[in-house]
Amino acid sequence: MIKLIIEILLAIVLHPVAYILTVIDVVNRKDMSGFWKVFWIIVAFPWGIGPILYLFFGGGGKFW
Repeated sequence: MIKLIIEILLAIVLHPVAYILTVIDVVNRKDMSGFWKVFWIIVAFPWGIGPILYLFFGGGGKFW
């Protein structure tokens, strides 16, 4: 039970951070048109999976 509570608390804290970093990266990209920027900002919003989708399919792997 404690493990589940810790996982939920980490998700609550870390998802907004991942989403903000994703939005910053999307907005600063020069190789994307306005449509694709809006698209990826919307796709990245769903809790838990959005930033991961951007990293794998949106070319966000260049973060690092």
